[in-house]
Amino acid sequence: MRIGVPDMVSNSYFPAIAAVDLGAFAAEGIDAEVQHIFPAPRTMAALRDGELDLVAGGAHTALSAFPDWKGAKLVVALAQHMYWFLVLRADLGVERGDIAAVKGLRIGAAPGPDVGLVRLLAEAGIDPERDGVSIGPVPGGMEAGVSFGVHAARAMADGVIDGFWANGMGAEIAVASGAGTVVLDVRRGDGPPAARGYTFPALIASERAIADSPADVAGAVRAIVRVQHMLREEPARAAEVGALRFPPAEAGLIVELIERDLPYYEPSISEESVVKMNAFAQATGALSGPVPYEAVVATQFRELWAG
Repeated sequence: MRIGVPDMVSNSYFPAIAAVDLGAFAAEGIDAEVQHIFPAPRTMAALRDGELDLVAGGAHTALSAFPDWKGAKLVVALAQHMYWFLVLRADLGVERGDIAAVKGLRIGAAPGPDVGLVRLLAEAGIDPERDGVSIGPVPGGMEAGVSFGVHAARAMADGVIDGFWANGMGAEIAVASGAGTVVLDVRRGDGPPAARGYTFPALIASERAIADSPADVAGAVRAIVRVQHMLREEPARAAEVGALRFPPAEAGLIVELIERDLPYYEPSISEESVVKMNAFAQATGALSGPVPYEAVVATQFRELWAG
């Protein structure tokens, strides 16, 4: 089973990576491997084209390759709520929650996640063009094998950008080095209230894979639920994954990040979360109109979320 992730050295899609490395897939009789394909639209295109069996990514990014949710479905949540941070240079002296501080700054954001930042700013009354906010990829950040958050943190420390919108690993590196300050942690309530529901990390399958290999997809769902329980009970096991996948500095941070995220390791996908995500997708032009829950979520696997 080929599982694509748009960011490897991060906590964003960690349950999917951990499910491979800590044996949860093997316990289901599934030989699984993780492939890092960046950015998110390219990961989703690989799923559409049959190069991947599953993708662990931002739920809303499926729409980049599967318009109006035709051809793909969410099978399990890796965690709950939008999970990116807005980090600005520490020397700017910006206080937590001061969204307006982005005016006139250069903000690094990867394709896919960037839509969330643009919408969040709009809800806060900030127009990037009018207010001089430059939002885009970080130089060198689109190369193969680059993990965006880690790269963005280093680019900000080097003065290439003034801030970034990325995962918890990137935020932690920036704060720990003294180069950055977290301005928004949307998952924990910062920013416009609606932003928390824009998206969430999920395991996504093509409808072709669900139809052709339902038992394997079911096994994948059980593997995610199994590893979420495992990490809640023994978060220190995240270090085993870090040792296999991450450079030493990032490996040393992963247990703390996972411990922080444990309250959000809930596999269910509620109808409310789909309504909020689809409203965000409509507002940003990624979805043409309302879509029922059953068209977005593979409901035949719902009972497995309680596993």
